[in-house]
Formats: sequence, C-alpha cells, structure tokens
Amino acid sequence: MDFTRLVSVMRRLALQAGDKIMEIYESPDFAVRSKGDQSPVTEADEAADALISAGLRAEFPDLVLITEEQAASHTLMAQTFLIVDPLDGTKEFVQRRGDFTVNIAYVQDGVPLRGVVYAPAQGRLFYTTDEGAAVEETGAFDKDTPGPLTPLAVAIPDNTALMVVASKSHRDQATDDYIGRYAVKDARSAGSSLKFCLVATGEADFYPRLGRTMEWDTAAGDAVLRGAGGHVVRLDDHQPLAYGKPGWDNPFFLAYAAGVVLK
Repeated sequence: MDFTRLVSVMRRLALQAGDKIMEIYESPDFAVRSKGDQSPVTEADEAADALISAGLRAEFPDLVLITEEQAASHTLMAQTFLIVDPLDGTKEFVQRRGDFTVNIAYVQDGVPLRGVVYAPAQGRLFYTTDEGAAVEETGAFDKDTPGPLTPLAVAIPDNTALMVVASKSHRDQATDDYIGRYAVKDARSAGSSLKFCLVATGEADFYPRLGRTMEWDTAAGDAVLRGAGGHVVRLDDHQPLAYGKPGWDNPFFLAYAAGVVLK
C-alpha cells in the first residue's frame, strides 16, 4: 500500500465530507429517521457516506470497503479493508452539540494502521501520517495542501490522579462503577470518536467503553491513538482490540495512555 497516497486521499475525503455535513448541520432543519436498530440516521450521514464511498472506490477499487450505512450488504470478511463511519455521533449532530466526527480507517490483519478523524463543527483534524505517527492539523484545512502539523503523544499518566473521558450519550452506571475503581482527578464527557483523540493529545489519560460499538465507530480513532503511543484493548482480557470480526461488533474496551495501570 502506498501510505502517502492513502493518507492524502483519506484526509481530502474527510474534509469534503465535513463540508457537506456542515451545510446540513447549519441549515434550519434536516430529516432524521430511525434505522432497523433504532439508531438515528440523517441526510448528513447518507450524503457523507455517498461522497466518501465514491471517492474511495475510485481511488482504491481493489480494496474492500465497509461503511456504517452500507454494512448490511457486507457479509464476506477480509484481512485488509477500508472502514468508514461518515458521521459518528449522530445524536450529537441531531442535538446540535458539535461532538460529531468523520472517520476513515485502513485495516490490515486486524490492525487499524492508518486513520483520520475530523470534527468539522469543532475545527479539529487528527490523522496518522504516511509513517503511522499521529498528528493534529491546524490552519485552513486546504483540501490538497496540509497545514501546520502538531505531533501527538499520549500524556505520562499519574495513576493517583487520572484524567478520564467517557461517552456523552451512552454513559451508564456500569461505566461509572468501572471508573470508580481508579483514582480519578477529573472526568469529562465527549461524543463520538473524539474520545480517542483526547487521549492521543494528552487531554485525557483513559477512555473506558462498557457499551455496544461497531468497528466503524472505533477504527480511525484507534489508529490515531496507537499512532500517539496509546493502546486500545478488550475489557475482558486486555488483549488488543482486533478488526474484521464477524458482524463488525466490538467487545467492551479500554483506550488509554501507556502507563495507565488497568484494573
């Protein structure tokens, strides 16, 4: 794989999808309906999915492409694939809270090697470079020319005063009980895959997820966090979270900075 080309394409498509999403987000009204699993989907999800899918298929026709909005049509598993959540955090989008992201990732042999996470309403763009390091880009977000890049590295955690980030829309008692096992300095809530990125930047040390997620929800953020020196492991056995699983369901997981002592 030509990672320089891959990263450039993923970045450009994420930015273009972000523009389309913001057009709809800033409109007076937009359509919302429920999918079969009762989760919400909007015209922004579908427009971003169409844009990203067309772009990836044109650039990488030989790669399997998995997207949230088309997942029902993908029954064959693959070792190497692109996986997309065109709008992660639809509930945040519907409630106009801004914590939603565009997510594109490349997975090889169960590992998300490259990824991009773009939060258009917050003006934050995170991705892995062609070499796999994690960065945050600032500036004008020109589609073809990257702006200034800040290398990302997880914080050195203080296990007597951890900074924890948890889901804004899906936090429950089980999550609070698990967090209660740790010495926590402060806890904050965030939506979508931004939680991975907050650990990657050092703004948080630890993100536990004791709830249902799908691989497209996590792959891009997982890639960014790994590129910043962090880890994403299963809650049950602390083994690395793997991708390409039947049904695309994730187990409960922990995303954390190196040095956090898991319990």
